[in-house]
Amino acid sequence: MDHESGHWRLVKIEGIPLSSKTAENWEQIRGFQARPDDLLICTYPKAGTSWIQEIVDMIYHEGDPQKCDQLPLYQRSPFIELFLPKPILSGVQEAKAMPSPRILKTHLPVQLLPSSFWEHNCKIIYLARNIKDNAVSYFNFSRMNQLILNPGEWNDFLENFVAGKGMCGSWFDHVCGWWKAKDHHPILYLFYEDMKEDPAREIQKIAKFLGLGVPELVLNQIVQHTAFESMKANPMTNYTTLPSSILDHTVSPFMRKGTVGEWKEHFTVAQSEWLDAICAQELGRSGLSFRTQL
Repeated sequence: MDHESGHWRLVKIEGIPLSSKTAENWEQIRGFQARPDDLLICTYPKAGTSWIQEIVDMIYHEGDPQKCDQLPLYQRSPFIELFLPKPILSGVQEAKAMPSPRILKTHLPVQLLPSSFWEHNCKIIYLARNIKDNAVSYFNFSRMNQLILNPGEWNDFLENFVAGKGMCGSWFDHVCGWWKAKDHHPILYLFYEDMKEDPAREIQKIAKFLGLGVPELVLNQIVQHTAFESMKANPMTNYTTLPSSILDHTVSPFMRKGTVGEWKEHFTVAQSEWLDAICAQELGRSGLSFRTQL
């Protein structure tokens, strides 16, 4: 941590910008010991991570919200590369202490994932969100997250974001890297926009991937409990249990809008066209395509 400002700086690990706290503890993260029955949830930051975490936890608990609501989400599903100011336990410590089966979370690009996940052939769920909404969500999160420097003006933030200068590097490399990895590993690759369009369909897909059946009644309970408004109002999922010295909800709530297409309120026409051209070039050969509205 940069003690003068109290902020995390960005430090590159193998060319990828990560928080200085993550970089300081990189050997611990790289040596992380996965277990064969771990489920790893992976996203680029602000692509709907908490949503998938809560859905999976509800599936594991057969749709019983009371079992899920006993602890905040970040304690039920440790974020493996997260190191917060003491006395909060690191993600590595939280995960080590957890009984199996564990639900773990990461924002790491595919090439930085600890090798034990590949060695144990762990199941991984990857959630991708269109770059425009992802950028807007990240911008607002950067404003309320007290551990990272203020993002400044939207124009400058967007240029840096698209250039891959933010935490976890390039959005393009991240979504494409995990997209390629699914050809060789048990990875369920999901899209935020599909989940907004038909949450029940996508939740069934997740349950099937986990080898678990979800009866219709349970499915309906999960859909209701994990709807955006429900999660936004739930202290166990909305991150209001963290001190305001870490996340300041008076600036912007952690769970803000959760919609598809909100980017239109932030992007100018020129910015949108500029980014469309970059997307056509960067995603063109990958076979990946995103919807920016429903």
